[in-house]
Amino acid sequence: MAKISKSAAKERIVLLRKELERYNYQYYVLNAPAISDFEFDLLMQELQGLEKMFPDLQTADSPTQHVGSDIAENPETGTGSAPEGKFVQVAHRYPMMSLGNTYSLEEMREFDARIAKAVDKPYNYSCELKFDGVAICLTYRNGKLLHALTRGDGAKGDDVTRNVVNIPAIPHELKGEGFPSEFEIRGEIYLPFEDFERLNRERDEVGDAPFANPRNAASGSLKLQRPEEMRERGLGCVLYHILGENLPFKTHTEALQAAASWGLPISHYSETAGNIDEALAYINRWDEARHNLPFATDGIVIKVNQLDLQRQLGFTAKSPRWATAYKFKPEVALTPLLSIDYQVGRTGAVTPVANLEPVPLSGTVVKRASLHNKDQMDLLDIRIGDWVYVEKGGEIIPKITAVELAKRATDAPKPDFPKVCPDCGTPLVRDEEQARHYCPNSDGCPEQIKGRFNHFISRKAMDILAGDATVDMLYDMGYIKTLPDLYDLTDEQLMSLKNWKERSVANFRKSLERSKEVPFNRVLNALGIRHVGETTAKTLAGHFGSIDRLASASRDELLQVPDIGDTVADSIIAYFADGRHIEDIARLRAAGLQMEMRQSDSKRLSDRLEGKSIVISGNFSISREEMKSLIAAHGGRNTGSVSGSTDYLLAGEKPGPEKMRKAEKLGINVISEEEFYTLIQE
Repeated sequence: MAKISKSAAKERIVLLRKELERYNYQYYVLNAPAISDFEFDLLMQELQGLEKMFPDLQTADSPTQHVGSDIAENPETGTGSAPEGKFVQVAHRYPMMSLGNTYSLEEMREFDARIAKAVDKPYNYSCELKFDGVAICLTYRNGKLLHALTRGDGAKGDDVTRNVVNIPAIPHELKGEGFPSEFEIRGEIYLPFEDFERLNRERDEVGDAPFANPRNAASGSLKLQRPEEMRERGLGCVLYHILGENLPFKTHTEALQAAASWGLPISHYSETAGNIDEALAYINRWDEARHNLPFATDGIVIKVNQLDLQRQLGFTAKSPRWATAYKFKPEVALTPLLSIDYQVGRTGAVTPVANLEPVPLSGTVVKRASLHNKDQMDLLDIRIGDWVYVEKGGEIIPKITAVELAKRATDAPKPDFPKVCPDCGTPLVRDEEQARHYCPNSDGCPEQIKGRFNHFISRKAMDILAGDATVDMLYDMGYIKTLPDLYDLTDEQLMSLKNWKERSVANFRKSLERSKEVPFNRVLNALGIRHVGETTAKTLAGHFGSIDRLASASRDELLQVPDIGDTVADSIIAYFADGRHIEDIARLRAAGLQMEMRQSDSKRLSDRLEGKSIVISGNFSISREEMKSLIAAHGGRNTGSVSGSTDYLLAGEKPGPEKMRKAEKLGINVISEEEFYTLIQE
């Protein structure tokens, strides 16, 4: 670090502490990180260096001396609460610390040298993937889950037991024998990529802001006020550290093997390294292989394996001396910003999308990246023609993280966020809760109208044989304006579409007829009521039974339905208060669509899969949605990822290799489609 005067260092320390506390709050509480982990760690390292240079400037409340807190207190005001509300705080029996970390292999060797100097007996390392999720602490008493706490501020955490019990991987009661009468086990709750993408698609469908990455989605899920929602999210859990009095284990590895025998979810990617060279080889191997994992991982943790040596080495103010994390450097690309488009979604939300000079990143060529909203554009202070740094959030979603100001042209123009809808010209309205601008002209904005048609015909809704291009042609030619118009199309109109022949018309008409048998819950989803997606539509259909009873429900009656809150209730009331929507429903009913639950829709075929958790992978003779419905009809539950609580992996053609490997590792029964049919017919 360059020389700096004490007065300048003091000024810089004050600024760094304020910034790091703000970033901690955005990351842990709001689940909306403003900078990347790499940028945060650089700021933290700068602060640590200054405090080391001027020890008398170090204070107990410095971010270098405590862990980031997920307890909802705004560092700027000293007040405030998390968006999802408050939870009861419980003191940790043992402090819940964070790990020291580095991006340097040389510093990993320095860590090993400190261990060798401090201990006088042989040791080895446990090497583990660092799952990019949210920390959790579980306490078991007499084999039963007592409570689950977040990290909080390290001394106390939020009691999220009511939500955690809905994560399939976490057992409510241990199996086997030999477990202590009471102990804690800590780990990470995470969201696999597949479920992250599904969740963001569902949020986009109902107009909710997407999560930035799987870690944020997992953290936000833990603070949900309606625990029932947890079951639909597909969260996983991996546990990696046991604490308790007089535990009968000599090594960390032995303790985790015992935990696995009790039914607790333990990572099967962990290995023991005899020395630091073997640990570094593990790091190098996974720095490449991590791109093939079904979940996000941001590094490797190595721990001294011998528990007596862990006790001997002890702790610093915020981290153990016997463990450290090697953080993978994020893959970053630098490329010019060519232009910005402003896209209007079916719910009216206007999203700025950056058009980039194509650049390879994490195995794909990135051409576009979301800028999310005006606030994000202002934060980046972005200009057209800027060279921008692009990362993949959670290795999935391209995002712009910074601008290379050294490459900025002096005349680079600042983009003007539109004040009116780029499609219909209606003045935009700002949604303060989600920091989004949206077009309120829901029934007159062409892009919103076409978006609702695309949602209506989609596979999870009416499953009509058409695509976005067909919708564009039908709308642009004036054939469709409202959803019921699809059922009034003539053969002559369809034949006038580009490249449409008699066969195309016949297939389209067949799919229209099939759509009349789609159950009411999917029809309700297809209507596109704001904040009512696939899961909520299923809940509402099951509760009210018909569109008429739902339309006449009062706000209080809606709020009595499980999982329905103020926002959804208000949206439903507003939808049915619009006479145009009532007219559309009447026309759709006249066309033959199902507007109430039929007995066959809700009837369970059998209890043969009662209590069974089934993961599906690959292609089947029926659609995946139909397969999921069939599992539910026989009492089973479909989950998104393989875990220790999975009963069957139902594998079709070309199943996911990672799911197959994990099922084999965990001893999960893998069955074919034919074996599944035999199972439900027994």
